[in-house]
Amino acid sequence: MTQLDITPGLACKLIAEQFPEYAHLPITSVEKQGHDNRTYKLGKELLIRMPTAESYALKVPKEQALLPKLAPHLTVNIPVPIKMGNASKDYPYPFSIYKWLPGTSINLLVLEDDCLEKLAFDLAKFLKELQNIHDVDGPSPGQHNWWRGDHVSVYDKGAREQVASLTGIIDSDKAMRLWEQACKTRWSNTPVWVHGDFAIGNMLLQDDKLSAIIDFGGIALGDPACDLVIAWTFLKDNARDIFIREMGLDGDTWFRARGWALWKATFELCQIEDKNSPDAYMQKRIIEEVLKVLGGS
Repeated sequence: MTQLDITPGLACKLIAEQFPEYAHLPITSVEKQGHDNRTYKLGKELLIRMPTAESYALKVPKEQALLPKLAPHLTVNIPVPIKMGNASKDYPYPFSIYKWLPGTSINLLVLEDDCLEKLAFDLAKFLKELQNIHDVDGPSPGQHNWWRGDHVSVYDKGAREQVASLTGIIDSDKAMRLWEQACKTRWSNTPVWVHGDFAIGNMLLQDDKLSAIIDFGGIALGDPACDLVIAWTFLKDNARDIFIREMGLDGDTWFRARGWALWKATFELCQIEDKNSPDAYMQKRIIEEVLKVLGGS
């Protein structure tokens, strides 16, 4: 997948050409850039968000159309679309201008246990509110959101290959048992809204409270299991227990959630050359935690 060289200078040029009313505003990079988009602060109250590849650009019109419909149902802030830019000779994709939301991305913070436990309540509350939105139509899972909300078995081939390649590095037998158990279960209820990328890079904290959830490019109507991986990728100990309890979902859904977490962690671990590095350790820890339901480790 070819990615563009997106710079503040390119952002300035696009704003000047398409939104001259904002051309006087300074453009500055955010503290930590994401992979799917480049984000720049536009003045003090706006931001410009530019997809880095065609597959990510598919999400722009979806967010523009759906976020204003979802926002009234949610008690936490979510992005507010202001304008949508068009593809041009300098930049081939649509892009968004949003209202700037205050707060610090959680992936830039180290949280104490008591803050983590409060956050677990807030995250569960957000997901339950999102899942309880029934009067807004939306897309089914697909390429536009990397099949988040689809059945976990959509990644069956990759998961099996990843687990097999990690034999001797993880408990591959136990991992395979978990994966097969997860694939046997189904979401038999009406499809619900999923965020699709419910990760700490998309959560903002202000005054030790959840202030916003961002990046809704992965939204769809489907199985909520994909959003629950935060229980292992970030939460731990009592905070994890709180989140699981507050979500109030059945055991089969949690098996699929573990399956999603296992697939992603094994995918990431396979990409890391040094399997003893800190990054590799983090993925191995996630894998060990999701496998605990089978006993042992």
